[in-house]
Amino acid sequence: MERSLSMELVRVTEAAAIKSARWMGRGKKNEADDAATTAMRTVFDTIPMRGTVVIGEGEMDEAPMLYIGEKLGTGQGPQVDVAVDPLEGTNIVASGGWNALSVLAVADHGNLLHAPDMYMDKIAVGPEAVGQIDINASVQDNLKSVAKAKNKDIEDLVATVLNRPRHEKIIAELREAGARIKLIDDGDVAGAINTAFDHTGVDILFGLGGAPEGVIAAVALKCLGGEIQGKLNPQNDQEVERCKKMGLDLNKVLRMEDLVKGDDAIFAATGVTDGELLRGVQFKGTYGLTYSVVMRAKSGTVRFIDGRHSFKKKPNLVIKP
Repeated sequence: MERSLSMELVRVTEAAAIKSARWMGRGKKNEADDAATTAMRTVFDTIPMRGTVVIGEGEMDEAPMLYIGEKLGTGQGPQVDVAVDPLEGTNIVASGGWNALSVLAVADHGNLLHAPDMYMDKIAVGPEAVGQIDINASVQDNLKSVAKAKNKDIEDLVATVLNRPRHEKIIAELREAGARIKLIDDGDVAGAINTAFDHTGVDILFGLGGAPEGVIAAVALKCLGGEIQGKLNPQNDQEVERCKKMGLDLNKVLRMEDLVKGDDAIFAATGVTDGELLRGVQFKGTYGLTYSVVMRAKSGTVRFIDGRHSFKKKPNLVIKP
């Protein structure tokens, strides 16, 4: 992939974040998702690439989506696989909560796992604890390994978990072990990425979340030198059958090399609402402010980008030729 693609892709997440942020706190998650999706499509059409969506969002909850198989870009440039979540945290935006992002991941064609839109068990850590986690091990054993790797006591660790009834057992085990817990209402892509940044205070992520989000998080952690492991967790016979048709082994632990192959991939995210990693969109009358991060696995470069966008000069966030 061309290195200039990194900066082009930030324009996509910026546009999606700006459009969806208008719906913050208004209680309309599908309208926010639709705004993000429409903006993302519009800007993708200006990017010099031959992209194919291999992971789209919305199938599980019938929300607007960039559909799997959709072609993106101008039709010129590198051939790439695209994983998108125009609005990671639709409920967060609807309620005016914390840590909503617009995210996307790109890799060379054939290098991203075609993850079905179903649940995935996940465990994720940052660079210091790579090689020290095992999704098949107990919560306590993983905490012990991560604590040792990070030269901390278990009592000093912070584990992120989605605040769901399905995680009652994990939460109870974390409390019994003595670890601290950061419960999040939505947005486990942000939860996984935060394990790789010291200033977020997060050491490890546990729990069941979306499989597409697992692949997107894997690209980010590949860029950052972290690690995520996953196991598909179908909820009914139809989902089991779908996995079989896709040739996916339900007993297999999906590791980094399964989720994203090769030595190159790009991840971009823009904050929609404020979070530990990125601030949310701010509107200032005729312009808006965005806060983004873009990373590339091949170079290991991580850029934080502050953007100022004129709504007078670019009302639709693109300049047509």
